[in-house]
Amino acid sequence: MLKTVHASSYTFRSIIQGGYLYIDKTQSLHDLVQGAIGGYFLSRPRRFGKSLTVSTLEEIFRGNKELFQGLWIYESDFHWEKHPVILIDFSRLQAKSAADLQSRIARHLQRIAREYGITLQDAPFDVMWDDLIVQLAAEKQVVVLIDEYDKPILDNIDNLSEAIKIRETLKQFYTVLKALDQYLRFVFITGISKFSKVWGFSGLNNLTDISMSPLYATLWGLTEAEIRRDLAGHITQFAQKEGMTEEALLTKM
Repeated sequence: MLKTVHASSYTFRSIIQGGYLYIDKTQSLHDLVQGAIGGYFLSRPRRFGKSLTVSTLEEIFRGNKELFQGLWIYESDFHWEKHPVILIDFSRLQAKSAADLQSRIARHLQRIAREYGITLQDAPFDVMWDDLIVQLAAEKQVVVLIDEYDKPILDNIDNLSEAIKIRETLKQFYTVLKALDQYLRFVFITGISKFSKVWGFSGLNNLTDISMSPLYATLWGLTEAEIRRDLAGHITQFAQKEGMTEEALLTKM
């Protein structure tokens, strides 16, 4: 029986537990996470699998090995150490001003702190951000995963003056990460664009930009080999429906 292709789910856990088709990218992810420490930035258009990658990294660093049964990383030499994970999806923090963004960040940090049984004192958002990381790192280095870092800027790009204020807010936010490098095990940040004045060469110039790296070129999107291997049954059905041979359909694709 063919596994269903669930095109609207961006959560690794829901895909695996729902029995949906997952194209195994875990060997490339293993190469990314196996080092002692690392910080990476990725730029890709929407619908390229950035959010699914972030979700998969979250499960890896939470040590949820059983979710990966049957995938490459499950049988690998990865140690599956559990780390505190901070995941922030800026597409969910829709803000119309810098002040609004700061407030939403602060509330989100409070929510994460409660999940870990940590108390954060009321303070400016960047102070709370610093405090959360330091407290979580008391037991083990922290993993920080940030999806769509540039969404608050893009949402307000038509209001240039406010977009600039939001940019400065984000610069404060990311500068904290650079200052706390010793407390961090792994940092992964995704976005659609690369705004150099937000983080690159200032706030977070210690990140490795893998957007154009040949080492990770196949981590997002599908290769022909993956289509032939993992979508074979779907290709057969589609070719029959279209009255074509499978090779003709693949050639057309």
